[in-house]
Amino acid sequence: MMSSDGAVSALAALAQGHRLAVYRLLVQAGPAGLPAGAIAEALGLPNSSLSFHLGQLNQAGLVHQERQGRSLVYSADYGAMNALVGYLMENCCRGSESCAPAGGCASEPASA
Repeated sequence: MMSSDGAVSALAALAQGHRLAVYRLLVQAGPAGLPAGAIAEALGLPNSSLSFHLGQLNQAGLVHQERQGRSLVYSADYGAMNALVGYLMENCCRGSESCAPAGGCASEPASA
């Protein structure tokens, strides 16, 4: 379960355009992740800027960093992402059964 401080830290890390783009790219890459060079190339970011953004995401607990040979490979931490979404949805619709956890709070009951 994520704490309020953890949620604020994660949301603050994602509240910047380049970091959000990096995180979304890592989510798309899947558990294998991507080397830093591939991230920089895909997003057109200079290595120094990318390093800063990856550090912020890592500090917030949203990404994992692993050395593979001479490369640093980054991957999204799906557990942290799910914990953040769970924290945001924790009291969705005040426990109403019309609340769809995977799709968010339903403003109206879903029609069958």
